[in-house]
Amino acid sequence: MAENKSSRKALLVIAPNLRYKDAWDIQNELHERRKRDKIPDVLLLTDHPPVYTLGKNAKLQNLLIPEQEVAKRGIDLHHIDRGGDITFHGPGQLVGYPIFDLHHFYQDVGRFLREMEESLMVALSHFGIKSGRQVGLTGVWVGNEKVAAIGIKLSRWFTKHGFALNVSTDLSYFENIIPCGISDKAVTSMEKLTGKSLTISEVIPAVEAGFSQVFSIDFAHAELKEVLELKKTFV
Repeated sequence: MAENKSSRKALLVIAPNLRYKDAWDIQNELHERRKRDKIPDVLLLTDHPPVYTLGKNAKLQNLLIPEQEVAKRGIDLHHIDRGGDITFHGPGQLVGYPIFDLHHFYQDVGRFLREMEESLMVALSHFGIKSGRQVGLTGVWVGNEKVAAIGIKLSRWFTKHGFALNVSTDLSYFENIIPCGISDKAVTSMEKLTGKSLTISEVIPAVEAGFSQVFSIDFAHAELKEVLELKKTFV
């Protein structure tokens, strides 16, 4: 849990179906506004059309099809500034971008990653899914299958990028890559684990509750437009 037991205020912004490049631009804008103390901490939740993203430590050989084939299949491809290797985002996957000032929590990257994992583990437990960690690896796992990937970037202890939770994701997209550069592990989804149809909208309240519990956050819901345009006073 966070250092201070009292709840912090933060905004939960739900913005469905953002193209990855648009979400990246929005993240950067929110990140700059947070650094200038124009907005409080924000957890942005969205989903993306199909896209492969390669982090700053990615090896291109972990993309198993030619880049021109990626485009032919209608999949975007972006080299980005988060940590980690290659991953996939697409429909049926809940993607979360915490724009947090860790000065208000703790200045400990490892702890932040573990608490993001814990938040998602709490969320998964709402659906009867018992999840955990793999020693030496980031993310949330059920056995040897990863259900949520995590990759972040910090600038002066302000965070961006975040997590990708497979809800009803088409897992065949992962066959074109070595996810996160890990060749001996598999990828799974909440639907596969439960055998039940699930939607992102059903999962969002559990993720909100998980972050609220683990990070001691009291979320207020806000529209993306009003946060970006500062039509309301948030601080």
